[in-house]
Amino acid sequence: MVQFSPTGARPTLAQFLIESRRAAPEATGDFDGLVLDIALACKAIALEVRRGAMAAPSDTTTAMNVQGEVQQPLDVIANEILLRTCEWGGHVAGMVSEELDEPYAIPSAFPRGKYLLSFDPLDGSSNIDVNMSVGSIFSVRRAPRGTETPTASDFLQPGTSQVCAGYALYGPSSMLVLTVGRGVQAFTLDPSLGEWVLTHPALRIAPATQEFAINASNARHWTPAVTRYVDECLAGASGPRGKDFNMRWIASLVAEAHRILMRGGVFLYPNDARRGYERGRLRLLYEIQPIAMLVEQAGGWASDGSSRVMRHEPQFLHERAPFVFGARDEVARVEELFRAQLQATQET
Repeated sequence: MVQFSPTGARPTLAQFLIESRRAAPEATGDFDGLVLDIALACKAIALEVRRGAMAAPSDTTTAMNVQGEVQQPLDVIANEILLRTCEWGGHVAGMVSEELDEPYAIPSAFPRGKYLLSFDPLDGSSNIDVNMSVGSIFSVRRAPRGTETPTASDFLQPGTSQVCAGYALYGPSSMLVLTVGRGVQAFTLDPSLGEWVLTHPALRIAPATQEFAINASNARHWTPAVTRYVDECLAGASGPRGKDFNMRWIASLVAEAHRILMRGGVFLYPNDARRGYERGRLRLLYEIQPIAMLVEQAGGWASDGSSRVMRHEPQFLHERAPFVFGARDEVARVEELFRAQLQATQET
């Protein structure tokens, strides 16, 4: 008898979650329900991104979000999709978004759950106009006070408290990359089935690399440690590193992380001397720490340049921080140079 599998014998996201839950008999299924809600929202956002400029009403104008950044129409659409898809199921006690100043309160008509959801609804949205890859980043933590309405302080937990983290990449194909604390799995959206299908199990980041990503246009503002690291890489095989490096920059955290998870590398978004960048630019709670969890689960390392960024406890919702992640050997070299910079500063 011929056996047929619509996914080519690859598990769907739902099947993967069911198998994972079987390994934890005490699990209630609430967590699976939340992840599937997030995955559904990402399908809907993928459709809107594919429509591009047609997704926004003709009378829509750009505005500024709470971060003081230009808010694209698709930013607003993606934010609404995630809120509406995840508010009703009884899985979350509250949500935090890059596009909102304060936590989003679950409407009284819906039951509250035991998880907190933080997300950047559309990372890299400045790339929309040129039709480049964008994505959504999300992080799940347990609500410290159960199903009570959370306050901002309830979200301010270290990255190590995350029970799940991931992102969706809206590129030539849409992908959902996820960790539930047992490695990193990547699912590709099968448009004919409407299902996320496991296509890249157990992703790993090699400890060594010859590829780095940084915005070199800011070189005049860098700290000495960052300048020295980049100079070492650019010196190539004849320099102190003894090998040639390639440099990349996409201006989308999701796209940069995806490239590193797929083929290795290191990413740097350091603090610098520009006004507003003294503590970096990426948000700790819902950008840095979810990507850091994925990177660590794939065998890489994530740092603020000086220490493990997963241990940091945000002081406020939209706190920014420097971020270096990827191949362990390269992140270790960056940290070494920052320690040397600190020592030199203390000696002067």
